[in-house]
Order: sequence, then structure tokens, then C-alpha cells
Amino acid sequence: MSIKLAVFDIAGTTVKDSNNVHEALQKALQRAGFHFTVEEINPYMGIPKPLAIKYLLEQRPTAKHLVEDEDFIQEVHKDFVAEMLLFYQQAAEVIEKPFASEVFKTLKSKGIKVALDTGFSREITDAIIQRLGWDKGGLIDFSVTSDEVANGRPYPDLIFKAMQIAGIDDSQEVAKIGDTSSDLQEGTTAGCKYVIGVITGAFSREALEKEPHTHLVADLREVLTIVLA
Repeated sequence: MSIKLAVFDIAGTTVKDSNNVHEALQKALQRAGFHFTVEEINPYMGIPKPLAIKYLLEQRPTAKHLVEDEDFIQEVHKDFVAEMLLFYQQAAEVIEKPFASEVFKTLKSKGIKVALDTGFSREITDAIIQRLGWDKGGLIDFSVTSDEVANGRPYPDLIFKAMQIAGIDDSQEVAKIGDTSSDLQEGTTAGCKYVIGVITGAFSREALEKEPHTHLVADLREVLTIVLA
């Protein structure tokens, strides 16, 4: 069965990320009075950021009482969003990963829809897409964000919503591509034919090898070899 929809993650997969997301979350939490290292934050990359904030606070005995304080969580998340928006709108290092546009174009030329799904909110996602010109270049068909579904990664809701938008009923016609454990778990839970881990993002090859997947790649062009086979 041929692939009709390719769903790509954003930061670390199709957009260069040099711990920029980690650092933005780190700063927001620090301003709220809690210090976390990049290494402590890394396991929660790819999931909705309000949930990541909760998981991190659960690790601090002095912060556990704040985990159920939605107002506090939203304030920290609001600070994170502001930090990310400033970065994606202004930072010179905001660029796509090598060959991302080329891969998008090739897939679309073969009649395969290209979608983005992400643990980011709609506001941040739109800023990225606009900054890279993907909205004007017709390189992607649509995007789905974590605040538009009931459950973010590792649940399959984002992929199921993408399938609904694309008019696809069978997840065996879908390829999921991402750089985190939650990406691979999401694709597997959704039943995607291909679940492809990108080892040049947030998680190493060794970490992704422990997760369910069909392929691991270092270069986005390898996705074409898999999907168009």
C-alpha cells in the first residue's frame, strides 16, 4: 500500500534546533523559581509543553504542589511561548534542516500530502512556518498543533487529525517522521506504515533504537528512499 501522507515533526526534524527549545523552557522555569538542566528537560521534548512543565515540576519536592495549579502552569507556558516567539521571529540561526524543502517538494510532486505535527502551540508553529516561508512556497499542505487535539504525543491524536484533514482513513498510508521518543511512540500507536526516527535531532541513535520504529535516518533524503520505494 502506497503512502499518501507524510507527517513531519518540526524542531529537530525539519527545523534546526541547537537546544533552543530546551533553553527557552529552562528560562521560563528558572524565572518561575525552578532550575532544570538541559539534560533533565530533554526527555520531555516532543510532548505538549504545558504537560512537559508538569512532568518537570513533579521531579522537585518543593514544586509538587504546583503541578495541579493550572494558573501557574499556564503562566510558565505563556513565558515559554513568548521566549520561543522572540527566537523564531528574530534569531538568525532559525533555518530549516538540510534538504527539508527538497524532500517536501519531491513528496508533493509524487502526490503525497505533506503535513507538520508538533508539541508546539499554534502560535509558535505559525511563526516558524512564516519565518521559513513554507506557507508561501506551497511546501506543506497543513499543520496540526498540540493545542488543537485532546491529547498530544505520545498519543496518536495529532496523526489522526492530520489523516482527517487529508481525507485518509487507513494509517497504513501514512509515514511519520520525527526526532524524539514521543514522535516514534505516536507513529507506532497510530499504526503508521513507516515510523522514521531522525537521529540528528534531540535524541541520539542509541535512544531512538530503544523505541518502536521501522527506520532510523541521519539525512532527510533517506525518507524519500523509504517512502517512495
